[in-house]
Amino acid sequence: MVPQIEMGNGLRLSRIVHGHWRLAGWNTRGKDLLTMIGQLSEMGITTFDHADIYGDYSCEKIFGDALALDPGLRARIQIVTKCGIKLVSGKFPGRSIKTYDYSFGHIIASAERSLRNFHTDRIDLLLFHRPAPFFNPSEVAAAMEKLHKDGKVLNFGVSNFNPMQFMMLQGHTDLKLVTNQVELSPWCLEHFDNGNIDFFLKETIHPMAWSPLAGGKVFNPSGKKGSGILKELKKVAEEMGGCTIEEAVYSWLLKHPAGIIPVTGSGRIDRIRLAAAATALEMNMEQWYSIYNASRGQELP
Repeated sequence: MVPQIEMGNGLRLSRIVHGHWRLAGWNTRGKDLLTMIGQLSEMGITTFDHADIYGDYSCEKIFGDALALDPGLRARIQIVTKCGIKLVSGKFPGRSIKTYDYSFGHIIASAERSLRNFHTDRIDLLLFHRPAPFFNPSEVAAAMEKLHKDGKVLNFGVSNFNPMQFMMLQGHTDLKLVTNQVELSPWCLEHFDNGNIDFFLKETIHPMAWSPLAGGKVFNPSGKKGSGILKELKKVAEEMGGCTIEEAVYSWLLKHPAGIIPVTGSGRIDRIRLAAAATALEMNMEQWYSIYNASRGQELP
């Protein structure tokens, strides 16, 4: 059973989150999708990650329409979604380029559209999708406080922010930012370098990790770096009792004291079960560092 992790403000997320970026391409709808949601919930995977823009603004509604077939299920799951990116889309004629919009009006309108899409009265966690060069933290904070006061959004966080950007927004509101969703995998160590991992530990923030399998690059590597990571993952997987490479990757992320929460983006139950199974595995410190060193291409100094 996948455990939960305390995020603060009474919010608990499952230690593995199911991501719905590609939901529109899974050809899973209605009762079939509801069955999947139920199966994952039974595994302990109760947190579902979305964004307003996923599937050209379609994925939230696909999920919400399935959830509406069993309204009682809503009380047993947590919905995470994001706002802030405006795509060029036929659904919004008149847009000529992609922009980021963190105006009060857009944040409110986006959250309310998400509520309608999900057929729900509250979003458990709303993330601001990417840091923007045009960003007024006072205006963003005002929108947060309005949505929270109205009971429409229970918790807030960010995605892809660095520590300074996180602190900049947090400094304008008393509402605690409970997480930062960033790219983390044995392939991508960016947030070990930019101060984010240290910041998470300092502030007791549990980050969500998108693309934990590096978009498949851990399985089909190109170049010396990828080949080195795959070789080490195979070795560690064998040492851990012959688990799969996927389980080894998830175990590597779950091992870290920051309390990293992987977001698995697969539409296949068998693949999701591997992520769930990794929560019961225990990687030792030498195995963790051997994978880290393989990504770096060198031993520790």
